[in-house]
Amino acid sequence: MLEKTFVHVQGIGYQTERRLWEQGADRWSTFLADPTAYRVSRARLPGLIDTVSRSPEALARGDFAFFRERLAPRDHWRALRDFPGRVIYLDIETDGGTDFDNVTVVGVYDGQVLRQYVRGENLLDFPEAMDEVALIVTFFGGGFDIPVLRNAFPRVRFDQLHLDLCPSLRRLGLAGGLKSIERQVGIERSRETSGLSGWDAVRLWREWRYGSKEALELLLRYNGEDVLNMAPLADLAYHGLTQRLAEPE
Repeated sequence: MLEKTFVHVQGIGYQTERRLWEQGADRWSTFLADPTAYRVSRARLPGLIDTVSRSPEALARGDFAFFRERLAPRDHWRALRDFPGRVIYLDIETDGGTDFDNVTVVGVYDGQVLRQYVRGENLLDFPEAMDEVALIVTFFGGGFDIPVLRNAFPRVRFDQLHLDLCPSLRRLGLAGGLKSIERQVGIERSRETSGLSGWDAVRLWREWRYGSKEALELLLRYNGEDVLNMAPLADLAYHGLTQRLAEPE
């Protein structure tokens, strides 16, 4: 989808992008083959040619910042398939606060392996998980996970592209929290974690601190399902939003 995108060009909106598609400029390479063949404002054409000319090179070298600086956050989903091996799904748990000492678990899934970083064990290894990441997928991470992690790890640069599933899925008519949306689309939780919420995660952490090994095991399973279930939801958002763009107005 990223190579079909033109709204990362300053002054190019969704209507102009759609008109380019309708005229046959369905991707950067098609447009660049004959830029003057398309009906575009003469004032906009030089900037359009400049940015689109630089886009394939930026993508080839994995320069996610080039697109992050130019795409509106609501369009970061377009890059989900374009940085293979550099996308992570992320979810955190806390003890109810938002300071460094309040982060209890950070779950990270790279599409292959789930890694979990636990306070008092390996939480300080979490920054290594951010090496080479181009795009982060969260659920309401823009309002919670990312700000909390910025506070907890001030030396880590959270400057990646960010697909926040909460507003993205809402655009497809899927509203509510993560567990509610999972139920709406038929994703089932394990029997052990079904019905648990973020407040249960706080409770489980406290129970573990008072000596319950089983509480930590359940907390990690709960966090792991939060993270892993975001992968199919991201696919759903990607395909759904792509289809919406393709539909005639």
